Amino acid sequence: MKHFWIGLALGGALAGAAVAQQAADTVQPEGATATTVAPASPEIAAALAAKDEGRPVEADHWMIAAANPLAVEAGAKVLRAGGSAADAMIAAQLVLGLVEPQSSGLGGGAFLVWYDAATGQMTTLDARETAPLEATPQLFLDAEGQPLQFFDAVVGGRSVGTPGTPALLGAAHARWGKAAWGDLFAPAITLAEEGFEVSPRLAESVAGDAERLGRFETTASYFLPGGAPIQAGQVLTNRPYAETLRLLAEQGADAFYAGDVARDIVQAVRGAEGNPGVLSELDFATYAVKERPPVCADYRSYEVCGMGPPSSGALTLGQILGMLEHSELNALGPKEPEAWRRIGDASRLAFADRGRYMADSDYVPMPTEGLIDPAYLAERAKLLEGDDALPEVAPGTPEWDHAELWGDDQAIEFPSTSHITIVDGEGNVLSMTTTIENAFGSRLMVRGFLLNNELTDFSFATHDEGLPVANRVEPGKRPRSSMAPTIVMRDERPVLAIGSPGGSRIIGYVAQAIIAWADWGMNVQQAVAMGHAVNRFGTFDLEAGTPLEDMLEPLEAMGYQAKVQELNSGLHAIEIGQVLKGGADPRREGIALGE
Repeated sequence: MKHFWIGLALGGALAGAAVAQQAADTVQPEGATATTVAPASPEIAAALAAKDEGRPVEADHWMIAAANPLAVEAGAKVLRAGGSAADAMIAAQLVLGLVEPQSSGLGGGAFLVWYDAATGQMTTLDARETAPLEATPQLFLDAEGQPLQFFDAVVGGRSVGTPGTPALLGAAHARWGKAAWGDLFAPAITLAEEGFEVSPRLAESVAGDAERLGRFETTASYFLPGGAPIQAGQVLTNRPYAETLRLLAEQGADAFYAGDVARDIVQAVRGAEGNPGVLSELDFATYAVKERPPVCADYRSYEVCGMGPPSSGALTLGQILGMLEHSELNALGPKEPEAWRRIGDASRLAFADRGRYMADSDYVPMPTEGLIDPAYLAERAKLLEGDDALPEVAPGTPEWDHAELWGDDQAIEFPSTSHITIVDGEGNVLSMTTTIENAFGSRLMVRGFLLNNELTDFSFATHDEGLPVANRVEPGKRPRSSMAPTIVMRDERPVLAIGSPGGSRIIGYVAQAIIAWADWGMNVQQAVAMGHAVNRFGTFDLEAGTPLEDMLEPLEAMGYQAKVQELNSGLHAIEIGQVLKGGADPRREGIALGE
């Protein structure tokens, strides 16, 4: 039997070092302690080496890949005990909300794609945040009717939508859970009370956002104790978070949406100095997770399935791949500029449709089937047949049964977020992307967790040249997302689960990784680690420090604007076959574990 294990024991080397250092803690504001601890165990170094060397993790029975080793180990402990992928996700998400709070948590939302091994069926859960019932389309306009500057809208209560993550945890457990609900909270509670080592990524994120984090007292006291940013290698505790988790463990996810928790969140949002919001307790009382059918598109011999509206992820990904179906990318290979020309312009065409048509389909009619209709994509693919960059792109005219006209969207979507991929011992597959939107969300902290700024994923402008924008703010509406949790099928069986953080670049990251795996013969670790070239709106973003830098001059010669910059994906993927093979993005701190 193959057995590949990379990790550290939760409550062992790292947590034990944290506990041993508690006596040396200096006095800190309520809810925070900080001190230096011993380095992580050698197994974590081995995990990082495996990522750097391009070797996938292999396992026979189960596997989990996520953005932080402590969260991965929490989920692995559940899987090892026979828990389901849903159980493992809950344990991992609760730890992520503690150790990677800038990316996801109880104050945010998520999209989950689930393949059920017993029935052979796939479904999705939509736990996107909702706009307050008191919100109006003018939420992000100033007194003169002009769109606010991004961070003027983000920081404070105005940007906060009703969180969906706690409800998702409850819904997933009710459908697919095997382990006792309360037991899944134990790893995160232990770490919150006894302390966890601040990772370099968290420390760097805090230092880079110190001014905004310092605007609200509760947030500042946690992330900037004594006025200084927390440091990598310090131990941080979060007792308010532990208390919130205990409440949910004992009373269920519904406790988040009623009583003291909801009241405290509403008070923080509506009382945010300088930028209050309009969230109410009624928004919490009426929130619901929505089960939706997956959106699937053909690519080669595969069926690529994911989250439909209000996410644009599966539709835009399906459009890109559907247009590229007519290109022989396998013959071109990743070193050919022509391959990137085709990928880049297919992405530009898909993003043009995304900006025109995609939004919460519960509120606006959408040509969902028409956007991924093979005949429509074949016609759009003819635009890729030249030799140079398309001089301009425009939305197409997919077939649909409505005559409404929409303006182009002006939403701003900054990179943050996190992704979890799991295959359990029974063959169930979970792909979930989870977020509080911008790093540290609204910067408001309540009961030990940060609140989202998800409402800034709506278009700030309500109209474009007299036409309404489909993704404008409306009461109770869910903002459009780019999150693309994906399960790839072949012969009606799952063969790959994948997803990434990264704002609107998520779609390009996932598309490229699938192409690298399906067309270019890369294993999952190589596919998630390769350099990125992303084109959404005309400019080619080429990842610094990778071979894709060499594409700068050839792409410019084709007529593109191109720039070299950091591109921070966080891809986590599991290939599913006779052996499970896991890959974790070396740009982040995550790992894959399996047995």
